[in-house]
Amino acid sequence: MRRALLKSALLFPLLAATPARAQEPVTVFAAASLTDALRDLSRQWEGRGNPAPRLSFAASSALARQIEQGAPADLFMSADEPWADYLQQRNLLAESTRTSPLGNALVLIAPANAARPVEVTRTTDIAALLGNGRLAMGDPSNVPAGRYAQEALAWMGQWDRVGPRIARADNVRSALLLVERGEAPLGIVYATDAAASQGVRVIGTFPAESHTPVTYPFALTRRGAGNDRARALLDFLRGPEAAPTWRRYGFTQRPE
Repeated sequence: MRRALLKSALLFPLLAATPARAQEPVTVFAAASLTDALRDLSRQWEGRGNPAPRLSFAASSALARQIEQGAPADLFMSADEPWADYLQQRNLLAESTRTSPLGNALVLIAPANAARPVEVTRTTDIAALLGNGRLAMGDPSNVPAGRYAQEALAWMGQWDRVGPRIARADNVRSALLLVERGEAPLGIVYATDAAASQGVRVIGTFPAESHTPVTYPFALTRRGAGNDRARALLDFLRGPEAAPTWRRYGFTQRPE
């Protein structure tokens, strides 16, 4: 009898915990450039009767390394393919769930009242446009937006001249903020980030051929692979119901 009671006592916490775990919000690690659109979509998801997801925004590199170190993310939304590859190579993503439904453009920005538009071509002199200032962009060593920007400047033959004059930000929103505050006369960010700010204006768009296409891979993590709520949220975010919201924030849809 005592053995049966002990067995029941040991089982009870496990049984009691199961419904609670099922009701836990999905934890999403997402690139900083997805902030506004994903917060909007999170509210829509909650309005459908689901727990609001826990959203964590940062550079894709920082989030990927946190997941590698054991951070409890269910869904990873990167701003480039290499950081999704990084986790996939370490068997930390549910490979069959990976998809890249969104795209973006790379733009040159200035404070809202400070500059005229320019046509960005191979011959555009970014160094001359900077004057004595610095160019705000994500750190190309680990921030996807910075990596795309470095590719674009190299395509223009100006990386060697402009590289030493970069104000390296830890994510694309930080680069945007430097220009908003007037701490940098120019910056390179995604079109969606520029559209979210009243403090900057787009003065030029980098040609698509100047850099690797900007894509956003979404995938469940190994932790989230068995979470039905996480899978349902991923399906929602990449599906037709979320598409109008992504477009409203300036993202482009990519065929899957």
